[in-house]
Amino acid sequence: MKEATIDYALRATWQAVARMYNEEAKNFDSTMAVGFTLLSIDPKVGTPSTSLGPKMGMEATSLSRILKSMEKKGLILRKPNPNDGRGVLIYLTDFGLEKRNDSKSRVIQFNEAVQNELSEEKLTTFFEVTDTINKLISDKKFFTK
Repeated sequence: MKEATIDYALRATWQAVARMYNEEAKNFDSTMAVGFTLLSIDPKVGTPSTSLGPKMGMEATSLSRILKSMEKKGLILRKPNPNDGRGVLIYLTDFGLEKRNDSKSRVIQFNEAVQNELSEEKLTTFFEVTDTINKLISDKKFFTK
């Protein structure tokens, strides 16, 4: 369905953004998913593995695969959570912190480029629209009988 629908515009735009980030990530022998994960881990105190998936909107199996590859590449360390014997905290290594900074700089570049093209009013409207869509979804305003 290629007509001008809201979901088509959102999906097509996000796919273009994801492609752009993945192409850039290749220059760093990485992926957008790894960059997003690096940005989601607290660089100072680490992040509980159980909160990482929901924070990123990602399924546990997909996240587990990404974390395993990140650990192999030396980007992260897993340590037992001292406050929860069953839990694990994910920490960035020095190399992971370096790669996190690379990812952060690319996100900032993208945001600045978009901000330079749009007025403050258009950006405010954009965020109002996305907030409204997210609220409608969380309030289950769609597909009710």
